[in-house]
Amino acid sequence: MLEIKNLHARVNPEEGEALAILKGVDLKVPAGEVHAIMGPNGCGKSTLSYVLAGHDGYEVTDGALVFEGADIGALAPEERAARGLFLSFQYPVEIPGVPTLTFLKEAANAQRRARGEAEVSAPDFIKLARENAAKLGISSEMLKRPVNVGFSGGEKKRMEIFQALMLAPKFLILDETDSGLDIDALKVVAEGVNALRSPDRGMLVITHYQRLLDYLKPDVVHVMAAGRIVETGGPDLALTLESQGYEKYAGAAA
Repeated sequence: MLEIKNLHARVNPEEGEALAILKGVDLKVPAGEVHAIMGPNGCGKSTLSYVLAGHDGYEVTDGALVFEGADIGALAPEERAARGLFLSFQYPVEIPGVPTLTFLKEAANAQRRARGEAEVSAPDFIKLARENAAKLGISSEMLKRPVNVGFSGGEKKRMEIFQALMLAPKFLILDETDSGLDIDALKVVAEGVNALRSPDRGMLVITHYQRLLDYLKPDVVHVMAAGRIVETGGPDLALTLESQGYEKYAGAAA
């Protein structure tokens, strides 16, 4: 479903000296599977998520991004989103003055128009929003607020998963969704993510810690160090990392 081939990328190429972050990432995530990427701070995990989403602060210098058999490297972020890619941010942004449901309805219909599909009606959208909000413990008052304005860190993460439930993407990229969550919020968010699991949908989960994976139970775990995937294994690899840390990978990608 998603294939990353020898991906090299650098950050802020127009702001002084460019800094290379990704240095030959190779990764395949088939439909129906959940893959986790773990690694120390600064190894390139979040950069990978931004590059996949098409963030303009990064430049791909080599390699390819292939989604459902098509190279998406030259596509704008909104074109990637319309094809089914969804990024849940580590630090969700606030959008003052824009009601959450208005934002999501416009986003959903923009994607539908890009795919040549009929727009969703207001009654159908509201019904779906209520159903999905109930799954995540999101109140009607929260839905009336501007996007993420006045929300706690945990509420923002729940709203990210709510957005995914509403947009129903083909592939989810979750960038440290567990960051800042207490144990109760973590369970709620994990339940929402698990509700999105499907034989036709892939997921890439970026995290530092095992605790999120206790609830998501990934099919494959990858270790990233110094801009590359340096080890791949089953769910037990995350347990090993939790107990032993990342020290042994310090020079693995050199």
